[in-house]
Amino acid sequence: MPPREPVEVVIPLRWDTGGEVAEFASYLKELSQWVDVTVVDGSPDPLFEVHADAWAAHARHIRPQPLLPGRFGHNAKVDGAMTGVRHARHELVVLADDDVRYDEKTLHQLVNRLRHTDLVRPANVFSAWPWHARWDGARTLLNRAIAGDWPGTFGVRRSVLLRTGGWDRDVMFENLELVRTVRAAGGTVADAPEILVQRRPPEAAQFLSQRVRQAYDDLAQPWRLAAALTTVPAATLAIRRRPAWLASAALASVVVAEVGRRRSGARRYVPGDVPLFAPLWVLERGVCSWLALAARLRGGVRYRGKRLRVAANSMRTLRQRHAPTSAPRPQLCATPQPPVIMKSGFTLPSSFVIMQLRRRHGRPAWSMQPWMQESGRQSALFLHP
Repeated sequence: MPPREPVEVVIPLRWDTGGEVAEFASYLKELSQWVDVTVVDGSPDPLFEVHADAWAAHARHIRPQPLLPGRFGHNAKVDGAMTGVRHARHELVVLADDDVRYDEKTLHQLVNRLRHTDLVRPANVFSAWPWHARWDGARTLLNRAIAGDWPGTFGVRRSVLLRTGGWDRDVMFENLELVRTVRAAGGTVADAPEILVQRRPPEAAQFLSQRVRQAYDDLAQPWRLAAALTTVPAATLAIRRRPAWLASAALASVVVAEVGRRRSGARRYVPGDVPLFAPLWVLERGVCSWLALAARLRGGVRYRGKRLRVAANSMRTLRQRHAPTSAPRPQLCATPQPPVIMKSGFTLPSSFVIMQLRRRHGRPAWSMQPWMQESGRQSALFLHP
């Protein structure tokens, strides 16, 4: 990568204890050789001053600012990320958690992909593999095999996020909310499972505290939640009637995880025994999904002393919220539009048909243009997919 690539790396963080200040300073020093870096630090005042002394030589170090005047969101990480985006000096922005560790190669790969799209979703691999990293690593392998994992870093265009005003600050699954917001605003999203960015594993206590919160994310993906909720009843039934079925299901999960490990070169970084933890994770997710559902009935899952009720907003909600900003409103035309002749012979103004069809799909009535294909005296209406 050429020196001083026109890219801003934004790292929102909040440390309530000392943390590894020197290690993070060393990482920022290396990162700042290639790109500009902004650390948005929500730590308490004494720690903020310590961080400023250690990191200011390598990165711009600022306080988070609320998206809306006078109130931070329940998920303050979004306020921190958007503070960095607003202060970014470049159009191309890399959002990264404080435990993510880019090197020159992975940063270069991400930037190259970002030049051709609005948001890039890479993949994370742990830099070390204690027992709980192997356990959680099985989750990432299953996700890689079935759809895609949710990393702690994204590449995104600054203009897209500024146009939307940021993503919802009061949801639990902020990564999914970010991707859905960009799509709802008309942006393009590229999955890049071949870009494997290292991530430091959490402490075991932190890993254990995240079990129900991660399961709560599935409330935003009903098909995943439904599958997880059936795990415990199905396992109980199999133990009582067909124990061989349970063994077959466990073996199938290991095979699927191994497929994820072999996808896009991940096996170079993931130990070969990590897929063996897949059955344990599947059972854990089944139990925690019921606990997450119970938390939802109590008003939401606890996060930093607050309850977050919404895992993530639906695409329909976000389209209604953001789609009008994704394209300029066309000028009204004084010339009457030709009618649309339905097969039954019933005639309607084409503008009425367009509005009704778009409203049925939760889209603004004005932002899609009809394509008219003339065939003799009949007219057919074609809409963009």
